[in-house]
Amino acid sequence: MLSYKPIKPLLQTGTKASSRWLSYIGLGAGVLLLLVSVQMFINLDQLLNKVNTRKNGFDFISISKKINDENQTIKNVFTNQEIDELKSKPFVDGVAPLIANEFRVHISAQGIFGTDLFLETLENEFIDTVPSSFHWTQGQMIVPLIISSDFLEAYNVFAPGNNLPQMSAETATRLPILIECSGQGKEITFQGRIVAFSDRINSVLVPKPFLDWANQNLGQVSEHGATRLFIKTKDANNPNFLSYLDQNNYLVNKDKTRLGRTKQTLQAVFSGLGIFGLLVVVMALMLFSFYLQLLIARSRDSLQLLLLLGYSPNWLSKNVSRQFIPVYIFIVLAALTITQLLQWAFHHTVMYDRPELTSVVNWIVVVIAVGLILLSIITNYRLVRKLLYKLY
Repeated sequence: MLSYKPIKPLLQTGTKASSRWLSYIGLGAGVLLLLVSVQMFINLDQLLNKVNTRKNGFDFISISKKINDENQTIKNVFTNQEIDELKSKPFVDGVAPLIANEFRVHISAQGIFGTDLFLETLENEFIDTVPSSFHWTQGQMIVPLIISSDFLEAYNVFAPGNNLPQMSAETATRLPILIECSGQGKEITFQGRIVAFSDRINSVLVPKPFLDWANQNLGQVSEHGATRLFIKTKDANNPNFLSYLDQNNYLVNKDKTRLGRTKQTLQAVFSGLGIFGLLVVVMALMLFSFYLQLLIARSRDSLQLLLLLGYSPNWLSKNVSRQFIPVYIFIVLAALTITQLLQWAFHHTVMYDRPELTSVVNWIVVVIAVGLILLSIITNYRLVRKLLYKLY
């Protein structure tokens, strides 16, 4: 079996290693920048997707009509034509009207609070938490409620200053509530029960059959319309979508889209860094290819002699390129190790062990690292083989 060790010194005679070490340093820096950028991109996506209240990969936001001095004296509801136009837009995947009560509603809990309030209903598909108990049939005196989590938080903020007890979400679901509905000269009292809290909808939701029945029997107007619409879209920060809302004077809560804009900006930054890291990797491989060309050019006579003695170009190519494999593996593994240490530090010291993240690098980062090792090996083997066949 042929041994490469006796002929290895022939390929190093008179060859300077400065370009080789520069390529190693460049390769290490590029790989590290690429891996860290990919991991931070993934971290950002995981963090913000958890913060955004999404369902099946969609964003859900509410819109209303802007109120100004000219239209404040009229009822600003969405017409069927406006709703159909919204549904026809490519950036909208669904539209549902938020129907409000058209009668007076007073909600109270004995000894705790009592206030006039509004009720709304929405299709279940647009609600983030819908328990099986959220239904109502005519004649039923218990009305299930889904209230905004912000309402409970606001209550717990002002409760101590008003000598009221603070309560947890579990306690609130056991709270006996009276819903006094009045209109058209009639007054009906229902028992309310909180069955869930919503992080998405700032409202008090009741089942649609209940509000349809109540508006028909107690409502003060003959025609009902929606002053708010809930939009289902794959991207609430789509520029076309936001431009359409502005053109039609539709109002959207900017807090709902600000997070997405921040996400897009940061992801663009990390994408740019990742692309820059990839370019550094490519340039490092190109620099190393110059080193290989110099090595083979300076060893031209020795290599031609070896070929004349019967050494196969394929055999020489494999052995010449093989001596650099441990270096490639070491560089990429070192960059992966540093990325792992940075991810651990980011999770524990910056994000304080947020459950959305893990201390271990994502599997995609590991796959990219393995891919870079294979890319380096294959690229250099093909280059050496091409150069040797020119001498053959």
